Amino acid sequence: MSISSNRKAIVLALTFVQLILPKGFNMEATTTLPVSFTQSAINEVKRLMNEEGFDTNTKLRVGVKGGGCSGMTYVLGFDAIQEEDEVYETEDFSFIMNKSHGLYLFGMEVDWQDGLNSRGFTFSNPNASKTCGCGTSFAV
Repeated sequence: MSISSNRKAIVLALTFVQLILPKGFNMEATTTLPVSFTQSAINEVKRLMNEEGFDTNTKLRVGVKGGGCSGMTYVLGFDAIQEEDEVYETEDFSFIMNKSHGLYLFGMEVDWQDGLNSRGFTFSNPNASKTCGCGTSFAV
């Protein structure tokens, strides 16, 4: 196949795609966030970021590391961006996550509890096959 016929094939394919897509369809790529945050978690993260002395060169890191009762422990804290990180933008703040951690965390929801029985960030992870009693470690 020549370059000219390749171009014709591409033009035909794009024309076909334009014909079958609904009018006004946006062909820009969209990125689904691997992790979501409840409103109370968003409020707490923003409160922490607004504290005096906060290092504005850091971003919220969401991740995992080996350890804990169940085999893996959640990581949530402010950190510098590393080469292997991806940066995700939410409406309220941006966070970073090591590319390889998405396998363990995709679909997870981070919440902030501020009650008498529970205080701190909690994690609801659909990928966890079991979690420890305190909720900070899990297995897949």
